[in-house]
Amino acid sequence: MKITIGSLNPTKVGAVQNVFKDFSVSGINVPSNVSNQPLTDLETMNGAVNRAHNARLAGGSEIGIGLEGGVIIENGKLFLCNWGALVYENDVVLASGAKILLPSEFISDLQNGTELAVLMERYTNEKDIRSKEGAVGIFTNGRITRTQIFEHICELLLGQYEFKKLKEKTI
Repeated sequence: MKITIGSLNPTKVGAVQNVFKDFSVSGINVPSNVSNQPLTDLETMNGAVNRAHNARLAGGSEIGIGLEGGVIIENGKLFLCNWGALVYENDVVLASGAKILLPSEFISDLQNGTELAVLMERYTNEKDIRSKEGAVGIFTNGRITRTQIFEHICELLLGQYEFKKLKEKTI
């Protein structure tokens, strides 16, 4: 079965390939139809859903997967968030990843439209962190990487998909 993921980012594509081992997986650049830097849980989730739908259509595959990273500002605190969506037929499966605290000094720049990736490059003096360990990798001292967060989300997506397919067979 063919899966198209709505991204060419190696952390996202790698996560899907690592989890969906029995599927043919390819990435394609598609829009999320949300801000470049989602600022709420809902916007991040919607970005994942949009990427999944757009990937499925653009890739001509049975399954589309969207993975989206964002941030949440709650009670003056900034958190990293991640969402995943899997679309097939007329169904959508959703899963969210772990959240971690980010430096509060990022809030103003994020609210003014700067992407977290840009802030992370300034903060670490490293390039393209989002294609490597990600902010989660930096702030967990490498214990959890961006690929691992997305793998966890993909495991949740795959498990839900398998459950729904098994349930359909018994009805």
